[in-house]
Amino acid sequence: MSAQPATTTIELTQKEDQLKDLLLDTAKYVNNSQPSAQPVILRWAGGWVRDKLLGIESHDIDTAVNTMTGEAFALKICELCEKPEIAEKHRITSADIGSLHKIAKNPDKSKHLETTTIMLFGFDVDFVNLRKETYTEDSRNPQMEFGTAEEDALRRDATVNALFYNLNTGRVEDFTSGLKDMKAKLIKTPLEPFQTFMDDPLRVLRLIRFASRLGFTIDRAAEECMSDVKVLEALKLKISRERVGVEIEKMLKGNDPRRALQYINDLGLYHTIFTDPSKSSMPLPDLSRWHTVYECLSYLSSNEAHESISTALVQTEEASYYAWTLAALAPWELADEPKRNGKGKPPPPLITLAAREGIKAPNRLCDVVTAAHKNKADILALKTAVVQKESCINERDRFGMAIRHWDARGGYWQLQVLFSLLVEAMQRWEASSTSSKNNDNFLGEWQLFIDHLRELDVMDAPSMKKLIDGTQLAKALGVKPGKWMMGALEFCVAWQLRHPNATDPSGAVEEVNKRRNELDIPPS
Repeated sequence: MSAQPATTTIELTQKEDQLKDLLLDTAKYVNNSQPSAQPVILRWAGGWVRDKLLGIESHDIDTAVNTMTGEAFALKICELCEKPEIAEKHRITSADIGSLHKIAKNPDKSKHLETTTIMLFGFDVDFVNLRKETYTEDSRNPQMEFGTAEEDALRRDATVNALFYNLNTGRVEDFTSGLKDMKAKLIKTPLEPFQTFMDDPLRVLRLIRFASRLGFTIDRAAEECMSDVKVLEALKLKISRERVGVEIEKMLKGNDPRRALQYINDLGLYHTIFTDPSKSSMPLPDLSRWHTVYECLSYLSSNEAHESISTALVQTEEASYYAWTLAALAPWELADEPKRNGKGKPPPPLITLAAREGIKAPNRLCDVVTAAHKNKADILALKTAVVQKESCINERDRFGMAIRHWDARGGYWQLQVLFSLLVEAMQRWEASSTSSKNNDNFLGEWQLFIDHLRELDVMDAPSMKKLIDGTQLAKALGVKPGKWMMGALEFCVAWQLRHPNATDPSGAVEEVNKRRNELDIPPS
């Protein structure tokens, strides 16, 4: 590590230049108000520098201040911008300066530093002081102190994230090996990796996220430490599950979620991440075939020959994230559920616990996971019926009502179908040869199923407009609304699916009337 950092330059956009000039004027304003103090030097840090060097556009800029807190400097910006001559000089409009937001540190959530954020010229600009961290064996949280730029660089998770752009000199500063590692497409820790991960085990997941997002390789020495039993135990117990979930979400929404899951698999991290850490008795799912799940999903997402499966089942960015989460959780589907004594409310399935407690998945996603688990047998049965050309496959109401049932239990019925496909892939997908005849046959069955749903015109069954509502049905039957209504209305929907061209519900009412006893409808 040399005292003089390696350097290079960055070409700024017009807006970035405008922001830089305002920040430098603020630093001058501060320096003039306290001439005897150490002058303020500003640096843009971390991800923005890395992305600029890679030609990736970024609107999030971390600004490191050497002599004062981020909040104190941000307040000086607001103070300076109130001066008319400054607003005119920097061409500042009311839309260019947003509100100041302070984000308090929260050590229990692995957030060890207070930051202050302002929206400036369209950028989310975070302000924080340069710092160094001191960890003690008996504390999970570091002691934070003002530090030098080099000390700040050394405490970061990866060398490619430890670069600074010095606003005063207009040059990049590299106090580690960040520039060299960028060229080598290598993710390394600035300091010895084992201690780096023991100080903050969340860095294990951050390195995987950066490697998968950037297409870089993780340094071999770092990989070995990421698999260390002590590091895994620290990650499981020391880091809040919310923070673990945030990193997993960013990975699965990133450029290459397949690679992220492969890293988790290869480094032996699965049982540390996708579990309920409060339940030591929770079983360990078999991972021997998990690779077939994410390789199959990756193949579906990128292969034009089977694009229709992917486009039919994954239709939005959120759905894509949910799909990769389902792929991540798929091994739990084959784990044996604990036996119940039959008393009380049944516990959530293991796969839902892994989502809810392991990565703190939001309720909506947990609902999809639970529904995918509970509806899998029904989905596979209908798929098998289509493949085997059973006599029931032309019953439009059977398929339409099934889809409505799946969707009502968790939404995203298409993703529930995808989940069944991925679980089946654990038995049938040949990962070593994605173009094999077996794989083509396997996906061909699912394509046949989806094509059949399209032919029946039931893909939009959950949003189908009903011909009759409960009030109208009760009036037509001459009875008061009651518990009978739900079943009767479901019968009307099934009738409507059998008669897709009907515009008058009288036929449905007539059928319901014939089945009054069956549907528990009271006499009129």
